[in-house]
Amino acid sequence: MNIIPSTFNEHQINCIILGGKYNDSPNALNISVVLLNSKGSHLKIHVFENLLKNNFHSIISIENDVENSSLEEISKKFPTIKFIVPLEENKVSDGELINLAMNEVKTDFVLILRDTINIPAGFLSNNLAISLLNDETYCLVPRLLNKEKVGVNMHFTPHAERNHFIIDSSNIVKDGMSTIFPYDYIGIYNRKKFIQLGGFDYTIKSSYWQNLDLAVRSWLWGEETRLTTMIQFSYIDELPCIDTTVNKDYLTYHLKNELPKIKNDEVFISKLSYFDFLLNSSCGYIEARRRFFAAKEWVEKNKFKFKKDLQMLIQDWVVQK
Repeated sequence: MNIIPSTFNEHQINCIILGGKYNDSPNALNISVVLLNSKGSHLKIHVFENLLKNNFHSIISIENDVENSSLEEISKKFPTIKFIVPLEENKVSDGELINLAMNEVKTDFVLILRDTINIPAGFLSNNLAISLLNDETYCLVPRLLNKEKVGVNMHFTPHAERNHFIIDSSNIVKDGMSTIFPYDYIGIYNRKKFIQLGGFDYTIKSSYWQNLDLAVRSWLWGEETRLTTMIQFSYIDELPCIDTTVNKDYLTYHLKNELPKIKNDEVFISKLSYFDFLLNSSCGYIEARRRFFAAKEWVEKNKFKFKKDLQMLIQDWVVQK
């Protein structure tokens, strides 16, 4: 049995949905907003008011507290905003929530934001939106500052070190720069391309490896993520802690993105690489075999989508980026 999702939004989430209307104005932006929340809705009245001052087609607020007694009252105060509350017993990952939201919108582009950043009123005008979305890049990442208004290390570049894939980071941001992945998931995503890429892998629970998995896959499948200085946000509190612990989530990411190789225009995972994976995975013979051959099957299903392998990506980055 394949443990890797083969289609977009394969995992359905039990949830409550309150309110929500589409902005059918002819001047509405071809962008929806998804707000990932860590605090109660009653603390974000000004955030909702500021978002509504932009001309978005729809706004989705994903809540994390099913016991929030004020949610129904807030949804009545802001009837055009759709509130989604997951009811799963176990914590639902950010990527799963974004997948869910992508199914709830109709626009070609989706802006992912968090309540941990300052969201000013009118930050995205019609002209700016048209300018940003003109090239249809898979993901555009706005410039992010910490609470002291210092640039966040969000320019991520790849290289190889002793046959290991390494990612360097820098706070030097220029408009149009390529970056491996969007910091903290924040960015403007091309919804069609997001779905074609399969969305976030719900079997990966670690935010870092889940984010990196989809981002690296997007590059290997021919898409690009770029930085933009035309939009800027600053964090309200401390920056999120990025946990890069090598665990079983890393193994899934590694098998899907680092092991596939391209030779004579064909992508594959070599059977011989199984023994090296077994030796280094630390998850036992049965588990290692299950994971390895699930990934091998997944790569076979998606072999025509790969445009390059990881080595080619690094080489191209050095030459072009």
